[in-house]
Amino acid sequence: MANSSPSAPKRITWIIGLVCGVLGIIGHYANVSVLTEYNYVLLLAGFILLAIGTTFREL
Repeated sequence: MANSSPSAPKRITWIIGLVCGVLGIIGHYANVSVLTEYNYVLLLAGFILLAIGTTFREL
């Protein structure tokens, strides 16, 4: 159920979101085939995961 105010996401949710974001940034600036191909998807996934994690207390 949605919480009325933002809360901190669980540690694993935060770590996965952070890793996705960092891999997306690396893919943008470095020429790593898989990361470069999906850098925007990784950044978006990390952002969405962190946004969902702060919205729902169980994540």
